[in-house]
Amino acid sequence: MQALDTFLPQFDVNETHSISLACEAERALDLALAAPAAPGRLVTALFRARGLPPRASVQGLFDRMGFDTLSSSTTEVVLGACGTPWRPSGGLGPFADPRPGTVRIATDIRATPVDGGCILSTETRVLAVDDAARRAFRRYWVVVGPLSASIRRRWLRAAQDATTRDACGGTGGRS
Repeated sequence: MQALDTFLPQFDVNETHSISLACEAERALDLALAAPAAPGRLVTALFRARGLPPRASVQGLFDRMGFDTLSSSTTEVVLGACGTPWRPSGGLGPFADPRPGTVRIATDIRATPVDGGCILSTETRVLAVDDAARRAFRRYWVVVGPLSASIRRRWLRAAQDATTRDACGGTGGRS
C-alpha cells in the first residue's frame, strides 16, 4: 500500500504520471523534489499569471502554496492541502481542515525500485467536501487538468534529465 492511500483513499479526480530512471530510488526522489517547478517559458508564464513562484523547486513550490507534508520517506513524499483552487488566490489551507465548499488535495512523488533503476511517479488526488465544491472543481479541472498534467510530466522529465547530467552521482538532499 502506498502512503497516499492512507490520506485520500477515495477521490473524485486523480492524475498519475511516471517515468523510468536509471538511478536509485532515493536519488530519483531527491532529483524530483529539486527539479525546477516551472521548466520552460509556458509554465513560467502560467505560474506568474497565477501568482506562483516560477523560480522555485518542486518542493519549494508546494511549500509556498501551503501544502502540508503528510508523509515522508527516502522514496516517497505525500503532500496535502484543502481549499478552493479554482479561485485566483487558491485559498489553500491545512489538509486536516476540510470546510464546506472546499476540496482536499493530496499528491505524492514516489520512486519505486526496479531492476537497473526505478520508476519515478507522481499521483494527485482530489476529493470534494460537498457537491457544490465538486461542481466548481470539475469546471476548473476541464481547463486546468491538461495544464497540470503537462507540468507534472515536465517535472518528471527534469528529474530524468538530471540523471543524465550527473549519472545519478552526488548526494542530493531535500530542503
